[in-house]
Amino acid sequence: MDAYRCVTSKRDLRTYLDRPLEEAVLLRVLDAGRRAGSARNRQPWEFVAVTDRDLLRRLSRCGRFAGHLARAGAAVVIVLDDRRALFDAGRAAQNMMLAAWSLGVASCPATLHRDAQARTVLAIPADRVLAPAIALGYPAPRDRSRVERLILTVVAGRGRKPLEALVHWNRFGVRRPTPAVRRGAGRQPPTPDVPS
Repeated sequence: MDAYRCVTSKRDLRTYLDRPLEEAVLLRVLDAGRRAGSARNRQPWEFVAVTDRDLLRRLSRCGRFAGHLARAGAAVVIVLDDRRALFDAGRAAQNMMLAAWSLGVASCPATLHRDAQARTVLAIPADRVLAPAIALGYPAPRDRSRVERLILTVVAGRGRKPLEALVHWNRFGVRRPTPAVRRGAGRQPPTPDVPS
């Protein structure tokens, strides 16, 4: 799957097959997170890879909308050395979720609102900052949870904002009609084989 298609087809899914994530797949996802860009190349993150079913269940009770962690094949919790690094955590999270999607693995972030409880579950030191957890799992075909169906009903009514409603040209407030983005636009045509 090319990068553009991966980005535009990725959806947050909260329902997974009852199957653990293969370790080789999880390692590739973690490596994609490790390779994210960061300010001054600080790499302010560490990742807690959670594969233990009991820990996943306990972690799912650490956030108001984190129930899907209990059913995940694995989860990754991003831990930072500084609160100012939250943007970098987002970059690492997106890398991991896109890498997972390209490998046939669904994902969905979860905020751990009960910080102290999550720290206890995962033995995270007090001087570290918790960023969102990412649930990972093989997608369950046509078996969405009640919460996921409700969310999709609300989101489907909204759809995505059109590009021309989001883009300002050169100065804020300057708009112009923006043509629809075509799949494959901007790609270089293949170079023909030329005999030497």
